[in-house]
Amino acid sequence: MNIKPLHDRIVVERIEEDTLSAGGIVIPDSAKEKPDQGIVKSVGPGKRTDDGKVLKPEVKVGDRVLFGKYAGTGIKLDGKELMVIREEDVLAVIVGGKGK
Repeated sequence: MNIKPLHDRIVVERIEEDTLSAGGIVIPDSAKEKPDQGIVKSVGPGKRTDDGKVLKPEVKVGDRVLFGKYAGTGIKLDGKELMVIREEDVLAVIVGGKGK
């Protein structure tokens, strides 16, 4: 991947949900909700404060993160569907959830 987000934005690849329910029922694509978690693929340099300092992002490439359902902007790059979101839209980092 060749994308470098600006400021406090991060690029996330969504983690797809299982196609089977817990009871073994196949879930069709039309019934699936978009996943609200993914793997961080790229991180911007950080948010600039009013006095000009840059606050480094807390998330790192490879982190597995949870984000809001309506966060960010979807893009397609190299055949992959990615999300560009602000770091402040990340709700949590899943500990022990390093990427693929």
